[in-house]
Amino acid sequence: MKKTALVAGAGGAASKRLIEVLLADPDWSVITLARTRRPSRDRLTAVSADLLDRDGCIRALAGHRGVTHVFYTARAKHGETGVESVEDNVAMLRNVLDAVESSAPGLEHVHLVQGTKYYGMHLGPFPTPAREDDPRHPPPNFYYDQQDLLVARQCGHGWAWSASRPTFIYDYAPERARNAVAVIGAYAALCRELGLPLDFPGSAQAFDARRDLTDAALLARAMTFIAVTPACRNRAFNVTNGDVVSWRDLWPTLAAHFGMAAGDARPFSLNEWARDKQPVWDAIVRHHGLVATQLDEVADWAFADFHWSQGYDVVSDPARLRAAGFSETIDSRAMLLAHLQRYRDAKILP
Repeated sequence: MKKTALVAGAGGAASKRLIEVLLADPDWSVITLARTRRPSRDRLTAVSADLLDRDGCIRALAGHRGVTHVFYTARAKHGETGVESVEDNVAMLRNVLDAVESSAPGLEHVHLVQGTKYYGMHLGPFPTPAREDDPRHPPPNFYYDQQDLLVARQCGHGWAWSASRPTFIYDYAPERARNAVAVIGAYAALCRELGLPLDFPGSAQAFDARRDLTDAALLARAMTFIAVTPACRNRAFNVTNGDVVSWRDLWPTLAAHFGMAAGDARPFSLNEWARDKQPVWDAIVRHHGLVATQLDEVADWAFADFHWSQGYDVVSDPARLRAAGFSETIDSRAMLLAHLQRYRDAKILP
């Protein structure tokens, strides 16, 4: 059966691979909605609107009556610390729902991408492995308000909702500096150029803490599965690679990829450390014949500090998704090496 997906927030961490997965199936057509208009191509139509502008969203989608599924992957602008805006994030989702409901009478499903911040991982230790029905932490948390909005809007309508909760998303995504793979690779390259071992830029507790990772393509396939599977209607699902690791487990493998000695935990701020490293990066680019880039175009160092800051376990239980029929897993070591190799092949990282 032919289906049309609206991907709202088409520049986010989850959307790129989602669009690829959808277009790989000839039964899907895709409409992307983002602030920046992107090129259209066969079965892909790009429209633009600021998701904070309700009327703009309605105008952008007015002619698209065939939308059957919405994948909401957007987030309001935010920093790496503090509380993300509840008001803006809820308004953006509400505006998309208003626009779709006014233009698409055949809407079947709305899928919301959340994350482990739902469980309070950004606030401190939380019960692990986290399960989808765990009690909520004290507000604010924009994920709660978005999900409550979605549940309320779905009542009495023919469409269903669902949510996916990945942990940190890992991918080859050279267009996004806020990307853990690029951060790992750029940090390692700088250390190697400076003759330093690959120390872990965080506490010993963060080095040893257990965690799970989420590959972007696996997440995309899981999102698509959830959105079309009747058993997944009106439920949330943790989405992880399926293994549990620590950075101490992974560090020798990452160091070996760059031909370096693996160091130990050494707490420091990468955001501070990297501020004067553009000349070092320029030398790396020259020595290895890389694509000319600014260091902060490759890696977001404020994000790097947050990425390696959790000195406690960050683990989710994927059993609910497995029980629904999605059993795909990925080895996290192999995933990281594959993504790093793609950066190397593209001459972005050495």
